[in-house]
Amino acid sequence: MNKAYLGIDIGSISTKGVIIDRNNKILASGYLWTEGNPVQAVKRLLVSLKDQLDHSQYQIVGVGTTGSARKLIGVITDAVEVKNEITAHAIGTTSQYPQVRTIFEIGGQDSKIILVENGIVVDYAMNTLCAAGTGSFLSSQAARLGVAVEDFGPIALTSKHPTPIAARCTVFAESDLVHKAQIGHSKEDIIAGLCNAVVTNYLNNVGKGKRIAAPIVFQGGVSKNVGVKKAFEAATGHQVIVDANGHLTGALGVAIMVKRKGVERPFSFELAQEDFTTRGRECSGCANNCEVICVYRGNKLIDAWGNKCEKGAVKVG
Repeated sequence: MNKAYLGIDIGSISTKGVIIDRNNKILASGYLWTEGNPVQAVKRLLVSLKDQLDHSQYQIVGVGTTGSARKLIGVITDAVEVKNEITAHAIGTTSQYPQVRTIFEIGGQDSKIILVENGIVVDYAMNTLCAAGTGSFLSSQAARLGVAVEDFGPIALTSKHPTPIAARCTVFAESDLVHKAQIGHSKEDIIAGLCNAVVTNYLNNVGKGKRIAAPIVFQGGVSKNVGVKKAFEAATGHQVIVDANGHLTGALGVAIMVKRKGVERPFSFELAQEDFTTRGRECSGCANNCEVICVYRGNKLIDAWGNKCEKGAVKVG
């Protein structure tokens, strides 16, 4: 039986997963909406991955998790590796593009830039405070304009005179968009202007003070928008690479880390049938009033965290 490795990237908007073999070949992959419930999203993801894997040839011997809900899902899956998104994306990207120098990543609610030298992360920055320039921002503007967000890119490419859109924050951008539409700017010009605004916001905030060097790889759901890709190329003066599997890079990276670690914890897809719940409680043992998160499999407590001192410690098992 050949060994396989599962990587899961649980974001606020989407949940991604890949199963790889010892040569980093993707054997199965999945991408779906988190819908505010990472546990249920991962269960649905596992069902999809199970159907794709040749169980007569491969056995998953380890799981890795990354993303905003990595700790929770790491507990549930008994993960070998629980890693931050920066490390996971860097390793996933360099496995496919060893010469990469700059990684742009724009997801549903956050964005990040990672600078790489000789395969090693030398600098990075994240923006999680403002939704301007993220996938959720573009989705909300698409709804306002009555256009499917998937059509934004192709429509933007038809524009001859992109409309300047204020890019400092979501509120200003929305107000400016409404004003420009009212005075007669065409829909395609406004959409192209929004794509440019995403790039302007990203480079002036996440990329501020960073030395952006080629090769550049663009990842995350927004990378599928050809209008934003074109705007990045115009702003940086460099070709921007968008991989067909770029949305899976975080999951790929953490799966590779599991393989490299060499620690084996056989995994069963039966996990998708089990009942997991999380419950929060406030500890009143001291002035910190910590919120302690408890994770249960059925009625059994399997892990807890959030306490800042021993008074909030919860006995597991």
